Amino acid sequence: MNTADSAEACVIGVDYGTLSGRAVVVRVRDGKELGSGVFDYPHAVITDALPRDIAGDGGTRLPGEWALQVPNDYRDVLRIAVPAAVADAGIDPAAVVGIATDFTACTMVPTRADGTPLNEVPGFANRPHAYVKLWRHHAAQPQADRINRLAAERGEAWLPRYGGLISSEWEFAKGLQLLEEDPEVYAAMDHWVEAADWIVWQLCGTYVRNACTAGYKGIYQDGHYPSEDFLAALNPQFKDFVSTKLEHAIGRLGDAAGYLTAEAAAWTGLPEGIAVAVGNVDAHVTAPAAKAVDPGQLVAIMGTSTCHVMNGAELREVPGMCGVVDGGIVPGLWGYEAGQSGVGDIFGWFTKNGVQPEYHQAAATAGLGIHEYLTALASGQAIGEHGLIALDWHSGNRSVLVDHELSGVILGQTLATTPEDIYRALLEATAFGTRTIVEAFRDAGVPVKEFIVAGGLLKNKLLMQIYADATGLQLSTIGSEQGPALGSAIHAAVAAGHYADIREAAAAMGSEPGEVYTPIPENVAAYEELFREYKALHDYFGRGSNDVMHRLKAIQRKASGITSEAAVTGVPVEVSA
Repeated sequence: MNTADSAEACVIGVDYGTLSGRAVVVRVRDGKELGSGVFDYPHAVITDALPRDIAGDGGTRLPGEWALQVPNDYRDVLRIAVPAAVADAGIDPAAVVGIATDFTACTMVPTRADGTPLNEVPGFANRPHAYVKLWRHHAAQPQADRINRLAAERGEAWLPRYGGLISSEWEFAKGLQLLEEDPEVYAAMDHWVEAADWIVWQLCGTYVRNACTAGYKGIYQDGHYPSEDFLAALNPQFKDFVSTKLEHAIGRLGDAAGYLTAEAAAWTGLPEGIAVAVGNVDAHVTAPAAKAVDPGQLVAIMGTSTCHVMNGAELREVPGMCGVVDGGIVPGLWGYEAGQSGVGDIFGWFTKNGVQPEYHQAAATAGLGIHEYLTALASGQAIGEHGLIALDWHSGNRSVLVDHELSGVILGQTLATTPEDIYRALLEATAFGTRTIVEAFRDAGVPVKEFIVAGGLLKNKLLMQIYADATGLQLSTIGSEQGPALGSAIHAAVAAGHYADIREAAAAMGSEPGEVYTPIPENVAAYEELFREYKALHDYFGRGSNDVMHRLKAIQRKASGITSEAAVTGVPVEVSA
């Protein structure tokens, strides 16, 4: 056990999101959150062209469905958000006994042997494949399709563990895309690293692969990755991908990956030598923060996307799930994961692109944000009054269809349709997407007994009530606004030796429930009718009756004139300022 005074000992949890990183200082003995700091990534999400401040004036243009990030933005979270959190807490940094991080996933960093990201290596700054591929990078769908077809043809035993389909967001699809589109970058890459592990490597100087992403995103099951024979059948040059690029020592969740280096101590202002926990995923660390460590407790972490995680006592194969992993959330139980690729992102897209200026002006006059203003208007509607049904696929479908070539639908619009009508229909669509996931769990013998929501979207009371009514489940929100960061702090306390395991730490440090939303019977009945329409559209467009969405994607790529040539060659395409 760390020799720091247990009554005053603190840990730091750092939550790496899609657009920013947040650090929270947490007291070990009771989980009290003492202070926080946030840092917005300067380069945010790169979707159109490489940043000129790094890649030069050429501004290499990106093909469609790309989403990249800059790894140094992640280091700056340690340099800026962590000291800010300590200052906000008003504690002596010497009281900090451990630090842990969580990350979006599957977010991949190509590195050299010493952990240097390839985009920082001379000669690679203008090569898109040298950058971080964010979780929502969906340009590897063709590679994912080939992986799925071949695995199904060969009857690969691991495929049912992932609901029968591997996502384009995951390690193997993105790695195969890198090989086939820029073999020079692939050859220069020594390690294909989850960002969750890369940031831990930066903190402690030791590269340890975490059991969570290895299992859910890296197709690591029962001690094995897909075979060399399988990989060679995809592409002969991919045969040794696991042995030469991916495979590494795997750390158990809650263990220490190493100890804070002098360099990282200088970045953060924390004591050198404190414990650095094995990395983890933002959704999975939130389960202990919500005290949801028993079977049947479904935690939905709702932000730009939603990830659904739940423990189970037994192994079940759930069609369309992101995966089931032994010890994937807490050791000793099977951890299940599902997800929706777009939730808050969809609401943000609509308010940015689909709401006329007078609504924004009215919101400002009322002293409200546009989301709050539209929510207030939509709250006055009866269920079904807008006459709309939507599909929540604006960023593809992660579960249960696992197809990122799918796209959004809003059906029933007329000349009388208003922005609040569409906004409410989109809120409802995401609730129906979650219900589809809940029913898939139930039908596979993994019943949901409790529904807990964490993340930024729990602040929207209308949205929470819609979820309760649409699923028919009582919904409770986590009491902490920093669920993932609190969950990481819990792991840090275990890694520092202050608790025996995650379960014990969660009992002492986890957040008590916040607000509770009970399904309203008449609303449940009204949403039952709308859900039937959602399900009909879901199956019509998503299960092969009409592949128009795939055809439209192909037409779009052809018409745009943007191919992967720039990504392969690194030859910049001029983009106007």
